[in-house]
Amino acid sequence: MNSISVREFEGRRVLVTGGTKGAGAAMVHRFALAGARVATTARSAVCPDGVNCELYIPADVATPEGATNVGRTLTEQWDGVDVLIHNVGGSATPGGGFAVITDELWEQELNVNLLAAVRLDRLLLPLMIERGNGVVIHISSIQRRLPLPASTTAYAAAKAALTTYSKSLSKEVGPKGVRVLSVAPGWIYTSAAEGLVKRIADQGGVDEDAARQQILDSLGGIPIGRPAMPEEVADLVAFLASPRAASIHGTELVIDGGTIPTV
Repeated sequence: MNSISVREFEGRRVLVTGGTKGAGAAMVHRFALAGARVATTARSAVCPDGVNCELYIPADVATPEGATNVGRTLTEQWDGVDVLIHNVGGSATPGGGFAVITDELWEQELNVNLLAAVRLDRLLLPLMIERGNGVVIHISSIQRRLPLPASTTAYAAAKAALTTYSKSLSKEVGPKGVRVLSVAPGWIYTSAAEGLVKRIADQGGVDEDAARQQILDSLGGIPIGRPAMPEEVADLVAFLASPRAASIHGTELVIDGGTIPTV
């Protein structure tokens, strides 16, 4: 039986931050197919067409005000959530190495990739602890182990902090019935990644296959020969949030096609 047809999240309340694009949208769809009540957030004023979200909360969770709005809305309307997926993340730092990363850029990267999760956990975890049940999944990145110094130093550092925070949180709340994990994707072939391939192809005067290979080479290669698809990341996250993964706690799962070359 296809696992997607099993409504193992029937009636469960799930929040996926940044759930309107890429892997986040795939997670929203995956949980909804399995019977969950799914809420998501993004900075857009309305939920985009094609995104299956029962409750959409427009907010920038990288700000204290946005996180507070999300926490308050979910507490008032759903009495909290059962599964909390911190998917929001990204980097806006330009290339140029450490010297171009201003204090403002450092703060921006930390707010998006670390503090958004910290603030929402602080708002929504107490209700999970009170019920003695819940799952929190932080979406980190393999760049915490394989940073690209030309452009992602601040992003990689923030994701490393997120993974460490996730581990510490797991030790605190695991005995209280809440499982905490992190997931570290490598290159995911989202619409944004596809756009990057097209830009590289146009700028370099090469075809898209050659452009994809350039990205693979910059990562040191991916042994399976391709990036992960958003749906594959969503399947992993859904498994980890399910009762089937009840003994998986306090660890990080990597989904990178073998990009990290060490054990």
